Amino acid sequence: MLLGVIADDFTGASDIGNTLAKGGLATAQFLGVPQVDAPPEIAAGVIALKSRSIPAPDAVAQSLAALGWLRAQGCQQIIFKYCSTFDSTLEGNIGPVGEALADALGVTGVIACPAFPTVGRTVYRGHLFVHDRLLNESGLENHPINPMTDADLRRWLARQTRGPVGLANADIVRSGPDALRMALENASETLVIVDSVSDDDLLTIGKAVADAPLLTGGSGIALGLPRNFFDAGLAMPTPVSAPRINGPEVILAGSCSGATRDQIEHHAVNHPVLPIDVNAVMDGSFTANDITAWTLARTGQAPLVYSSGSPEQVRALQDRHGRERVSETLDTIFGEAAKRLVNGGIRRIVVAGGETSGAVVSALDTGALTLGAEIDPGVPALVSAGRDPIALALKSGNFGAPDFFAKALNVLGGSQDG
Repeated sequence: MLLGVIADDFTGASDIGNTLAKGGLATAQFLGVPQVDAPPEIAAGVIALKSRSIPAPDAVAQSLAALGWLRAQGCQQIIFKYCSTFDSTLEGNIGPVGEALADALGVTGVIACPAFPTVGRTVYRGHLFVHDRLLNESGLENHPINPMTDADLRRWLARQTRGPVGLANADIVRSGPDALRMALENASETLVIVDSVSDDDLLTIGKAVADAPLLTGGSGIALGLPRNFFDAGLAMPTPVSAPRINGPEVILAGSCSGATRDQIEHHAVNHPVLPIDVNAVMDGSFTANDITAWTLARTGQAPLVYSSGSPEQVRALQDRHGRERVSETLDTIFGEAAKRLVNGGIRRIVVAGGETSGAVVSALDTGALTLGAEIDPGVPALVSAGRDPIALALKSGNFGAPDFFAKALNVLGGSQDG
């Protein structure tokens, strides 16, 4: 294995895995730190952790364990992958994990670049934008778990780390790979925010860090990396391939993002939908059995089960029941429902939301996943191994076109009218 990725959630793992696979590297996604060696044909391994919102010491421990396994596989370069909207509170994990990995590898001048211009995430003068809005004015300031209230990434990240955070601004990036490489080599800071407002910037960054042991950022940071291994004669381009899986289907949505709410509304026009009553879940009167029975009675119709709401609705529920208790209880019901649905014959599952995806995939314990065709930017089809495989699409809350759900079911295997 040449390249290893440590992703802090499951949707982010499939996102960057998609970028690497499209770039031609034979890529596999692993759910947690594997207990056995990777298959020899794999050039890029992506370890999906559920560490974004756990206590920082636990996230560091899990990430260092993942680093140990990846280095044992022979990886020459490591990426710590986090969300393109830098989801991380002031007590969050991006800074501590980035520093811990840098310390373990004995490096400084490590890039931190969440940019993903294809979906409107850009970094300029150290500030993160979502389309034409500063991050803290884009709606992400209302995120129910990781509200982002400051677009200045240097300032935000410095409050999570031991020392100052550097900046390689757009002027340096546009001076070319050599100028950026020199700036990073001369940096005294452990982590350095790097501007990027276009795919061309990401390709420049990719060339500049060809020999860097550690990178941190969103999936866009991987855009230029496969070419480095091809040019060095270490790998040959490999086409993306995964089987399409036919069979009964379900969509499980736990994201409260604006994009997901729009997708739910679009899907509900022509398909059955079941909104989860969170109060009923919290008092035990609505369970995974209710989701299972409702869904299995509607297979072939692209049934959608969702827990989503406006920021005001989410805050009211959190105030009533407690933020962590609501999140953990919903994760549990989605995970339990997914297990019951698969046991009932479901073979295609579309999941919206990073925390929900983590809960579902952890409950299913699918093992390594093969990456298939891209559904929408940042979201590939995923297929489990074994005699009775499951096809999955794990969508970050803000990703995907309005018709994403029906489109995803079609790409996974069977046709669904949108």
